[in-house]
Parts: sequence; C-alpha cells; structure tokens
Amino acid sequence: MRLRILSTSDVHGNIYPTNFATKDAYNPFGYLKDIAMIKQIRQQYPDDVVVYIENGDFIEGAPMSSYAFKTQATDHFDQMFKELTQEAEADVGILGNHEFNYGIDYIKQVWQDVTYPLLSANILEDGQPLFAPYTVIEKQGVKIGIVGVTTQYIPHWEEPEHVKHLTFQSALTAAQKYVAQLRPVVDVVILAYHGGFEADLETGQPTETDTGENEGYKLLTQIPGVDAVVTGHQHRQIATIVNGIPTTQPGYRGEKIGQIILDLDENKQVVNAQAELLSVASVPPDAKMSRLTAPWKQAVDAWLDQPLTTITGDMLIHDHLQARLYGHPYLELINQVEMATTGADVASTALFNNEIRGLDPQVTIRNILNGYPYPNTLVVERVTGKDLRTALERCASFFEVDDAGQVTVAQKFVYPKEQFYDYDFYSGIDYTFDLRQPVGHRVVRLQYHGQELGDHDQVDLALNQYRGIGGGEYPMFSADKIVRKYEDDVQGLLIDYLSQHATYQAQQPTNLTIKY
Repeated sequence: MRLRILSTSDVHGNIYPTNFATKDAYNPFGYLKDIAMIKQIRQQYPDDVVVYIENGDFIEGAPMSSYAFKTQATDHFDQMFKELTQEAEADVGILGNHEFNYGIDYIKQVWQDVTYPLLSANILEDGQPLFAPYTVIEKQGVKIGIVGVTTQYIPHWEEPEHVKHLTFQSALTAAQKYVAQLRPVVDVVILAYHGGFEADLETGQPTETDTGENEGYKLLTQIPGVDAVVTGHQHRQIATIVNGIPTTQPGYRGEKIGQIILDLDENKQVVNAQAELLSVASVPPDAKMSRLTAPWKQAVDAWLDQPLTTITGDMLIHDHLQARLYGHPYLELINQVEMATTGADVASTALFNNEIRGLDPQVTIRNILNGYPYPNTLVVERVTGKDLRTALERCASFFEVDDAGQVTVAQKFVYPKEQFYDYDFYSGIDYTFDLRQPVGHRVVRLQYHGQELGDHDQVDLALNQYRGIGGGEYPMFSADKIVRKYEDDVQGLLIDYLSQHATYQAQQPTNLTIKY
C-alpha cells in the first residue's frame, strides 16, 4: 500500500497565477494550479491513500487577500479561502505566523464551519489549545495521526492585540507530547509544522541563531516515532530524507506541491520513503474554482486600477542593490509619508524584495500594494543615539565586498532564506557606512539636524510595527519604547497621501554615503 502526503505552504493569498504587477501579468504559481494538480494526483493514483495538508500562511500576502480583508463586511470574499481548500479536499490546516497579521477574530471568521480540522498543538488560548492539537484520519484501513504545530516566535513579530490571551509554546515540546500519545494508536505519524530549519540538513550545523523561530531539524532528530515531517515558513524548496524521515518544504506562492510517498507493508509499517516537489508551472488553473472566484478577481483588478497621482521624474526601481546602497525616491516617499503621518522627523522602511518595481508615472493602487506588500501598521519609538547606531550597524552588515571589490549582499541575508526585508533605509538622518571596517564598526557618521548624534541623545523614530517590536533581529527596538501607535496600515496611508496630490515629484535622497 502507498500513502501520498501532499502539502502546500506559504501560498500567501496568491490564488491566481499572477503577482498583479500589471493587469495581464502571468506567473507560474497560484493556488488554483495547486488545486488542479492535487485533483490530478488523486485521479492518477486512485488506489493510493492521499492526505493533503495546507500548511499555513494562506490568508495574507497578496492583493486578493488584502481586498478580502478590507471588504469582509460587505463582499465576504474572505469566505472563499475555505471554499478553495475544501475543493482541494484538505485533510487538515495549519496556522502560519502571517495568519495572525489580521488578528485571531479574523482567523476564526475565515475558517468558521470549515469541513476539516485546524491544528495548533503549541498555541494555547487561555491555557487550552486554540484548535485541536492533532487529528486521526482513517483511510483504506490505515490510521494516520497528524500533529500540527506553528513557529513559536509569533509574539516577537505580532501586535500584542492580535495575540492577546494566546501562549505560544515550543513546537518541539508540543510535538514530543502528542507524538508520544499518538504513536501507540496509529499506523503512521505525520508532523505538520509551519516553521523551518535551524540547521543544515546534511551536517546538523546551525544555520542561524537558535531563537526558537525554526525547530524543524530538532523535529526530525529528537522525536522518536515520526514517519514524515511537512514544513514551511522559510519559503525554501526542500525535499529530502533526514534521520530516515522524509521532509518537504514547497517554496512560496503555491509554486510547488510537496509530496512524500510512504510504502507500507501488510502490517502497515513504513518500509520505504521518498520526498519530492511537484511544479505546478505547466498545470492549468482549476476550472471550477476559477469560475467561482472570478468575481473576486474582477473586483480586485477594478480596485487596483484606481488612479492616485502622477509622478514627476522617475520612481521606478531599476537596480535593487543600488536602491539599498544609496536610497531611492520610492523609499524616500514611504519615509516621508511615515513622518507626515506621525510627526516624527526620522523614519525607516525596507525594500522588501527584488520584485518591487517602485511607482509607474501614473500611480494606481496596484502600484502601492505591489510596492508595500505587508499589512504593517506604524509606531513611533523614542530611541537613543546608541539604539539608532546599533540598528544601523545591523543594516550595514547587509553588505559585503567580494574579491573583485564589488558590493554584494551578505550571505546570511540570502541563505537559507532571502531576508531583504531586514535591511532598512532611513530618512531624517545623515549617515555613512564604511564597508572596509569589520561588521559592528561600520557606522562612521550619524548626524541628526546637522549635529553628530550622541549615545544618550533621543529621537522619535517612525517605523513599521514588525520592526518596532524587534522583528528581523533588531532587539534595540521594543514595545516598551513605543510612544505612539497608528491603526491604519502603511498601504492605506500611502494611498491616502498620494490621492491628495495631483502630482508628486520623485526625489533622490542623498543622506546615505557608502565607502568601500
């Protein structure tokens, strides 16, 4: 007998094969393609036992999910998320960290009356698991136990209001507890983990600081009785065997489906295992769900194409590395909006990924949502000069100089996961990085209002809430330093600001100097 374990993870609201950069943009990913492939596999292998796990970060991250949240009270497109996963015949769902960006009430609303269990063994609400810690499925006489866990690091990123009454335990500790309970009463045990790997899967050597954010390697090596581990969160493409256990991580935006195949003997014991990733690039989107979601897609396109303003000058991003090295009119705009909103005269923002295009000459809402893809809100923190200098040293560590004397992105921001969102550009200060100096000693100039900023001087800094509570390894920022909060997300603030200007002049900042 053969058991196929299929998984999607980090779809991030990408339902259609498009990144919405333009109305006609096509990209070889999207959950409609995933549905079609999952159906194909079931049809192609009717005698196999098929289990499908939706592994989290599903309801946030793209224009369709943003629109569903904004119109939840009127259009109810948020209810399509469960319709989509139910069409794919999901057996379980796992919560990702980005599910919490909209708060626990929205999570419960989106998944109300869903026909399969959500699993959250290590997330407690008032001392009890938020959803079921595990489930047991019986198919063709095979009893399959699935434990669901999520990265415990969510409180380090999320607004406290979004996770109030919730406790996040170690995924490893919770998994050990429930696997021990399940193992004697089932034939197969699967761990579904919205989290990634903290160590090299071949050598076991750490690949990052052990914060507890990622515990996948420990799940593979420290829990007896596990037959398969499904992962996500890091957006990596992984299919391998570790410690005799098959594991997958299927990338991002539904570009791949993880497939673990377990061969069972007559006693339903695993005798062989393999892991692979299945590309959906050539698979047509599911016809049925394309029809049912068409009104949602049409409404999103109409919303995205609303004009806002006209740009004078060039605000398109032609070279992402250069934009990070020397600043860019688009980054300057975001910081100016942050400062105008909050009254702070220092602000920071990130150029989140290398797909961000900046702004077209005729700016639409589509431009804004593609350029600022996260539903971040703003905070203002009162920080010292020492805090700010330490944060800038973290930014300066983003760069390294190669043997040819060219500036590149430091490997730790590229592998094992791209973390371009952890480099910030600042406005309201003048600063210099000397890349010839060792990491930690690269900030050689930091001036505020034309004067060198001392360690004990204080400034008010506007930044997004994720960074404001230390996200991205910025411990110098924290909730206890917040002096003001703002409820509207940055996307909305940018839309409102630009809609009030018939034209906007692109301005290249000159406040950052790089020496190498």
